[in-house]
Amino acid sequence: MNWNWPFGKSRQELKSAWPLVALSEPRAANWGSREAGALTRDGYLKNAVAYRCVRMVSEAAASIPMRSSHDAVGRLMRHPMPEAASAGFLEAVYTDLLLTGNAFVEAVRLPGETAVAALYPIRTQRVRPVKDASGWVSAWAIKGQGTERRVGRDAGGWCPILQVKLYNPGDEAMGLPPLAAARRALDLHNAAADWAKALIDNSAKPSGALVYGGGGRIPPEQYDRLKEELAQNFSGAGNAGRPMLLEGGLQWQALSLSPAEMDFQETRAAAAREIALALGVPPMLLGIPGDNTYSNYREANAAFWRMTALPLAQRFAGALSCWLDEPFGEDVAVTLDLDAVPALAGEREALWARIGAADFLTPEEKRALADVSP
Repeated sequence: MNWNWPFGKSRQELKSAWPLVALSEPRAANWGSREAGALTRDGYLKNAVAYRCVRMVSEAAASIPMRSSHDAVGRLMRHPMPEAASAGFLEAVYTDLLLTGNAFVEAVRLPGETAVAALYPIRTQRVRPVKDASGWVSAWAIKGQGTERRVGRDAGGWCPILQVKLYNPGDEAMGLPPLAAARRALDLHNAAADWAKALIDNSAKPSGALVYGGGGRIPPEQYDRLKEELAQNFSGAGNAGRPMLLEGGLQWQALSLSPAEMDFQETRAAAAREIALALGVPPMLLGIPGDNTYSNYREANAAFWRMTALPLAQRFAGALSCWLDEPFGEDVAVTLDLDAVPALAGEREALWARIGAADFLTPEEKRALADVSP
């Protein structure tokens, strides 16, 4: 028995039994770059889900006031730079941190003074690490208007450039953007939108196959020419549904699934959920269907603040505390005013109730546990 495919047919019989011409061969998926600039362009500037998630996280974290027991540091946190209030400064820092995995802040000191007078955020695209012979960052090169300046440590060992980064196992100097982990979901979400738009522009006609009715197989030179023309003129999202002019015994047979059968909406919703989760936003807050992780909106909102916005703000506050010790000449503690966060009001009320019911505590101990000044 001959086990060649189809079963029971010889190779000579197969040569004259194939009337179907394949449109194209399967190709590997083309994924976008994980570089910070490409993620910003394809995500924040072109994808509504990524844009909304970044805005939600950055605005929520920036709305948490920062305070300090040190008077000069407290004034600096309330008014970090002349051109913007604290919320605008913090939003710029958190947005850069979410989009690039890094946030850079430069401290400005007045001539003859050691204390910091102002803080300015610097876009990550303008900053380049300068490494020493051991591979450690010794200075930062900052691009300006056609120039580049280097900022390193002063005589006391303090650097006026603060870097806050998200851990990156592949790079010791620069952080990992959260959207890098969701790059495939971002590409899928954008590609589905491009394909649907191109299909609508081309009269919503699905793809298919060409059936050769001339008997036998198409001559090799005609097959190669046809394959090349199909690849150039009828493949890809930009040519979706483009009409063809048939000749030479060719017939068109639709094979592709319709947009409803392919369920573009569910595909995009699944990709949107991955993008939202990578940025720490519960999909329920975005109105994305099919996500029942939390029982209600209030629970999802509390989780968003507790698991995403608050840790991001605490990371920056902790970095500021360590960084500002040297210029102010003492231990500086930058903390968050959680009493100003409405979403955490329920947790705060429960804490006060437990503290108030503790009869074994003195009033001073209760005020300390509630983080209230004596």
